[in-house]
Amino acid sequence: MKTKIQPRPLSPGYGLIDSHCHLDMEASQDDIDDLIDSAQKCQIHTIITIGIDLASSQRAVELAGHYPGVYASVGIHPHSAEDGNDAVYEQLTALVRSDSDKVVAYGEIGLDYAKKYAPVERQRQEFSRQLALAKDLALPIIIHDRDAHQETLQLLKDQGPFPAGGVMHCFSGDMPFACQVLDLGLYISIPGIVTFKNAAELQKVAQEIPLDRMLLETDGPFLTPVPFRGKRNRPEYLLYTAAMVAELRGITCEEVAQQTEANTRQLFSLPEQGDEQ
Repeated sequence: MKTKIQPRPLSPGYGLIDSHCHLDMEASQDDIDDLIDSAQKCQIHTIITIGIDLASSQRAVELAGHYPGVYASVGIHPHSAEDGNDAVYEQLTALVRSDSDKVVAYGEIGLDYAKKYAPVERQRQEFSRQLALAKDLALPIIIHDRDAHQETLQLLKDQGPFPAGGVMHCFSGDMPFACQVLDLGLYISIPGIVTFKNAAELQKVAQEIPLDRMLLETDGPFLTPVPFRGKRNRPEYLLYTAAMVAELRGITCEEVAQQTEANTRQLFSLPEQGDEQ
């Protein structure tokens, strides 16, 4: 599969949404104005910056309040599961309620059995608790699943349905697993990994799932697509992921942009471009 993608600028009137980025991280602090400006110049006009613990969630909400076109999520990542407690969840709830127009999702939450920075049982406990909290807050969920496919699915089945919907972020499974995720009513988010030569399974998923169930993400500053591997991932590099998806599906980048933008706005209840806060 060809992976040396050189995307052209999108036609006027089209744009992309980076549905999952970590603007709060230290890697972006020295040039965040330039990062967001460059993204907008490349027609990535909306970014969702993701909370992974209390401090990260607070910073994400702060950034969303400062920059038009930037929105936030809040939550406790499985790596930080041992930080979950009543006081933390009360503060996350207060963050959501303090700026409800800019806090558009709960996550990222889930299970990570690759790193196991937190004990597995504690990860399950806090994942379950946060699934319930997300439902109480009527927010869509952003799921982190690494080497824990079946247990992640089982917890989602046990606690579903999720009326506000959700997305399996940075999808890492095969097509049969993708079908199970779709059967739960979740979206699937395609990261820059899809441009890697060894990403045959993800490329198959990006080619075959319904386009109206797909989101795109950078997961910046991580998982930088070809040809920028080894460098910090930036929202503007989402163009390379979109171009790869378009090539896999035999359609134009504009078709990918139009549908994935519509999907992301629907899932996260985002205003139309031009009406963004």
